[in-house]
Amino acid sequence: MMRLAELLSHADFQVTFVNTDSNHDRIVGNADITSFCNRFPKFHFSSIPDAIPCDPLTSGLTAKDNFRSIKAECKPGFRRLLTSLSEETGQSRRPTCIITDGIMSFATVDIAEELGIPVIAFRTYSASCTWTYFHLSKLIKEGEVPFPDNDMDKPITSVPGFENVRPKDLPGICRVDATDEYVLQFFLGETSTMTRASALILNTCYEIEAPVISRLSSLYTKIYTIGPLDALLKSRIKDPSPSVSSNGILRKEDKSYLTWLDAQPPRWDLYVSFGSLVESGYTESIPTELDQESKERGLIVTWAPQEEVLAHPATGGFLTHSGWNSTLESMVAGVPMICWAQIADEQVNSRCVSEVWKNGFDMKDTCDRSTVEKSVRHLMDNKREEIRESTDAIAKIARDSIKQGGSSYRNLEQLIDDIRSIALMTWVKKP
Repeated sequence: MMRLAELLSHADFQVTFVNTDSNHDRIVGNADITSFCNRFPKFHFSSIPDAIPCDPLTSGLTAKDNFRSIKAECKPGFRRLLTSLSEETGQSRRPTCIITDGIMSFATVDIAEELGIPVIAFRTYSASCTWTYFHLSKLIKEGEVPFPDNDMDKPITSVPGFENVRPKDLPGICRVDATDEYVLQFFLGETSTMTRASALILNTCYEIEAPVISRLSSLYTKIYTIGPLDALLKSRIKDPSPSVSSNGILRKEDKSYLTWLDAQPPRWDLYVSFGSLVESGYTESIPTELDQESKERGLIVTWAPQEEVLAHPATGGFLTHSGWNSTLESMVAGVPMICWAQIADEQVNSRCVSEVWKNGFDMKDTCDRSTVEKSVRHLMDNKREEIRESTDAIAKIARDSIKQGGSSYRNLEQLIDDIRSIALMTWVKKP
């Protein structure tokens, strides 16, 4: 979301970036906000209450606790924020449009409709996972969620275009005992509310997910595929100064990795990371045995800039949790993946990596030591050539999409033009 906001600010829009208090505090505490705002004088940071501790890992709260808290706090907070913006700048200067995170629709869509402000949904998952979410109610109606008899390999039939998907390939929220589970119902509600947005933004490349994006067009008349956003931001903004979104928001980066990687042969290193939430909580509690055994053959760091690691010539593979940002970054870098999916969208992404794009392997639900070793050896020795061709092809598609004239580049231009058109129409209608 921050990368999209930076791109829109670069297009000379006045942007108010609204975050929850807990995430806002992390940005303010870890990034040079003053320097950033000097570069983008029309960019403004704001936040609304969420009642979530700044460090959710040590709070003892569950996902259900966090969702309940967000739902109780954010909608009234967002209403107050929009009211204050109107009071500060005058009614004529209220937002031209609202771009909302797809799972914050409850806090934005109703209010946008009340105030007559157009709303665009931005779903940060892949198109494939987004399409799956739109079929949650059908999966429940057809009795495929919860999983009958806990059969994780029986083909799913309720998601058109995904005929070979198994229960184990569905989003993590589908792994429930009953359909009234709070988190499942939360996402059902958010997905339904999201369809009331006038358009959909996806952080993906059209050519990589074209069949699914075509199906999503039955729900939205306008879909802007503008990913990979990390790479698009770099291609559009040539300023060498680091962006807020590329800084280590959660932790200070450990630069020792660079010297170590520089000393390794090409494509020799297997990079292992299970995402910001896991890594930020547990890298300081590495077992002594693992630390000692890896000293001669590897390097453990608390926090590393992932894009730089993946782009390094020494990196030959990525053992990942299959979060969508990590998947996209690996695609752009042309690094094949070993997928160890755990939650949320990761199950869908890992299935696409292994069965659709064929730029990696999926270890889903069978991650014992022998399976991990076999997958690593298969990826890192000469046998990896069987996926190298598809990995390189995907990388070229992703890189071409963000170049001038590429699909993501053009779609961002179209989004910018459409927002300007909304602003013009709003201005014309003023008394």
